[in-house]
Amino acid sequence: MTAEHETTTASSGEPQSHPGDQHEIPSVEAHGSFDTLKERIKKHYEIASDYYYSLWGQHIHHGLFRNPGETKEQAQVNLINLLLDISALPAGAAVLDVGCGVGGTSRFLARERACRVTGVTISGRQVEMARQATAAEIRGLSSTASSAGATTATTASEPGAATQYPAGDDGKSGGGSARFLELDAEKMAEHFSRAEQKQTFDCVWISEALSHLPNKELFFASSFALTKSGGGGLLVVADWFKAPGLTAAQEQADIRPIEDGMLLPRLYTADEYVGIAERAGFRVRAAPVDISKDVAKTWDISWSLVSSPSLWAFAIAQGRDGLAFLQAFRAMRRGYANGTFRYAVMCFEKPWSCRVA
Repeated sequence: MTAEHETTTASSGEPQSHPGDQHEIPSVEAHGSFDTLKERIKKHYEIASDYYYSLWGQHIHHGLFRNPGETKEQAQVNLINLLLDISALPAGAAVLDVGCGVGGTSRFLARERACRVTGVTISGRQVEMARQATAAEIRGLSSTASSAGATTATTASEPGAATQYPAGDDGKSGGGSARFLELDAEKMAEHFSRAEQKQTFDCVWISEALSHLPNKELFFASSFALTKSGGGGLLVVADWFKAPGLTAAQEQADIRPIEDGMLLPRLYTADEYVGIAERAGFRVRAAPVDISKDVAKTWDISWSLVSSPSLWAFAIAQGRDGLAFLQAFRAMRRGYANGTFRYAVMCFEKPWSCRVA
């Protein structure tokens, strides 16, 4: 398949070609087994996470652009704050951050909301980066707290242990903790049900990771089992979706290249998530809110950020999946422009009367 020609605009106003225009878009290939797909996902994040961090910083997710002058970093925090708004997550909550990436959201919740966060990811490299970034942040906060005479933080004494944040003066910020584990999300219920690891959470939080999981039903069932009973346990979701009612031609043109390049099983609609959540026992706390128009700029920025020829050379060196991943950026932009690809946030809660055997 030949590359679609796209240009960026230089500061002089003259159009510039993009390195992606020089490379073909790989033809869509059907995924093999789900186990094979998960191994490809893990390999992708083992290789690409350092590049993600260099391009996007600690938050490897969309930005919610409320104002034209906002930076991508501000927009990323806007998205986290929107999820906090729709969930009304209380300060000090115990949170399981599924698909935590390099731990940006986990650290934010611990630092700004005093949450006790366990972040899990399938990538060992991401766990390593998350722990390093957390230790660096704690050193900075502890230095500031010490100079002000406040209580300092404590760093994790061993891998997998929680790092404690210094308490803030407002009673809501600081005082939380963050720890990071390498764990397949489809095994989280089994892991946290073991006697030595037994734990439940006030909230399961998943941002742009559920679309990667082959077994959505298992995820919702596991989340239901791991959220606390009798206290309105929460499930907070932000994810990528396909629009409902697409034709076969629209699916082939706009959705398949995204699924292929981003290593996704089939994309769901937002309403499908609601149905699965309700069948798992949750009830809707905040119905899906489509924020596609406010996050689409993410991929315009992303396309400009991957304009380095050396990055494309690196991607090609990783084989077909590397090139398909970068070329999927233009598919994301096209899907948003055509209205076939969507982004939505939602929140579910566990009924107060519910008990899990």
